[in-house]
Amino acid sequence: MFRTLFAACALLFLLGVPAAADQSLTHPATPRVVSTPPAVSATPALNLRLTPVVRAVQAVAPAVVNITTARVVERDVNPFGGLFDERLMPPQFREFFGPSGTRRFTQQSLGSGVIFDGHEGLVLTNAHVIAGATTITARLLDGREFEAELVGSDTDFDLAVLRLADAVDLPQVKVGDSSDLLIGETVIAIGNPFGFSHTVTTGVVSAMGRTVRTEQGAHTDFIQTDAAINPGNSGGPLLNILGELIGVNTAIQAGAEGIGFAIPISKAKRVVAEILDQGFVSQIWLGIAGQNVDQSTANYFNLDSVGGLLVTDVFEDTPAARAGLVPGDVLLTLQGNAVEDKEHYLQLLRNYVQGQSLELTVFRAGQPVELTVQPVPVSIERMLGLAWQRWGIRCGPPVGQGVSVVAVRPSSPAAKLGLIAGDVLVKVGGIRMTGSADFGGSYMRYRMQNSLLMLVLRAGRTYYVRLNV
Repeated sequence: MFRTLFAACALLFLLGVPAAADQSLTHPATPRVVSTPPAVSATPALNLRLTPVVRAVQAVAPAVVNITTARVVERDVNPFGGLFDERLMPPQFREFFGPSGTRRFTQQSLGSGVIFDGHEGLVLTNAHVIAGATTITARLLDGREFEAELVGSDTDFDLAVLRLADAVDLPQVKVGDSSDLLIGETVIAIGNPFGFSHTVTTGVVSAMGRTVRTEQGAHTDFIQTDAAINPGNSGGPLLNILGELIGVNTAIQAGAEGIGFAIPISKAKRVVAEILDQGFVSQIWLGIAGQNVDQSTANYFNLDSVGGLLVTDVFEDTPAARAGLVPGDVLLTLQGNAVEDKEHYLQLLRNYVQGQSLELTVFRAGQPVELTVQPVPVSIERMLGLAWQRWGIRCGPPVGQGVSVVAVRPSSPAAKLGLIAGDVLVKVGGIRMTGSADFGGSYMRYRMQNSLLMLVLRAGRTYYVRLNV
């Protein structure tokens, strides 16, 4: 028996077939070509792993930058400073507990950005990422670092454009189109959350046209996504699976999980065009003034609910006049967004730029009427002229901490308040005055308010005063 088994094994060895060969083989030479070299078999497996998401990340990651900013802040050097009112302390405790001065510190923060023009070294990011920065540094995926200068920014749109110094022929993202996004389609976010560089998250488009209310006002037309967007992601790109830039990550819904927002690239392109052309985004208007719709006004006009803007004035030679708006119209919606009141109307208008066609719904003679209007920029001269008519203030050049008041119109709100020529406006509302453009901009922002807080400098002392219009 053993002799027979040994003979069979010897025969298999001579034929080149291992003794443990699969018994289903029909030809003894088949095992020589069954196994494939590892280098050949790895290629199909790698191709399966190179999903559209992976390919998109590989294409765009070199154009994503980590932005580090430094800003100078002042802090109280006394650990008890600010906790106690020095005026209420006994004299023996004031030296210990009272404020002992401030010290200037350099504070750093992190954000993200994406190169959209590699030849010119232009980076798109959020305005709040670089707000107040004294120095801006951008680091690429390959480790290179560049000093960045601010080309221009706009806080209403939360967008900023940077130029990397001495940078040419850098990688850049392909700019896509956000006007045809599909609810549920896959999106990719790349950024630097919590300082972890080049972190990738994925999700889907959850909703379009979202409006988010913040302390700065109402921001419209956001892309909502469930791709994780954390602190440090701000300014980074939101991509489709083709690796095209379709949004700029900008906000997180406080108190919620899995909800992030991005500025659509179709909107961002219009803002960037203005920044590159003139360094800023022009103030726009329709040319109307109005008041809130209260319950009595709603009853008078037979409105179903309280809300909207009652148009009281339509200025000549303005978009509103050309579109056919008239005093007595009630503005209900602006570009599909319900107008809550006059302040909300101004907040909504700040989401659009010149050249856009805006769809309005007004209530007129008991019926809704659809109108189309194209907002236009407001010149600084017109802003200052309107401020003179409504507020009664004419400002001059910058003086020290603000702008000087050169004239006050008799019987105007400013005259009734007691403002006089020679006063210095330090702040109007929440805007610090550094020139006539700031004063004109403050008028455009607060032009429909009936009460406005101002910080005025007179005879070396500052006072908060309330202008009633």
